[in-house]
Amino acid sequence: MRITTKGDYATRALQDLAWHYERGPVAIEKIASRQGLPVRYLEQLLVRLKRAGFLLSKRGVNGGYSLARPPERITLGDILRAVDSPIEAIYCVEQPQECGHGSDCVLRDVWAEVGRAVSAIVDHTTLQDLCDRIRQRESEAAPVMEKAASPGGVAMDGRDAGESHG
Repeated sequence: MRITTKGDYATRALQDLAWHYERGPVAIEKIASRQGLPVRYLEQLLVRLKRAGFLLSKRGVNGGYSLARPPERITLGDILRAVDSPIEAIYCVEQPQECGHGSDCVLRDVWAEVGRAVSAIVDHTTLQDLCDRIRQRESEAAPVMEKAASPGGVAMDGRDAGESHG
């Protein structure tokens, strides 16, 4: 099973907005920069996600996008289905009439199980869960980062702590 580029970018963008939740709208350029995503492609995805009810937008100098619902109420499954087709391991699960092997194909049954397993994971993983994972990783890495940090508070790799999450 493969998550499309659309699905990957959409989940990264919304994860970024979840991380900055309740701090006001975030400009597309900031999301794109922090997540390493192309601005033009991200613009198209965010419009689609706004239409799907995931985002609010504000125009102007302090404008940008913010989540329309709290991070704990948005799952990865919700996001993936909004930008892609249903989550399935292979086309014939949802379209058995397209399969040349008929309804007695045992592989189709296995692929259906794979799709259900993936769905179960993404349908129970929220944006808040991702933020919690980021915090956990940062707390585990904090002792290492403190040793590697220069006097200016920037890690040896040049990143400000907390800027890029993904």
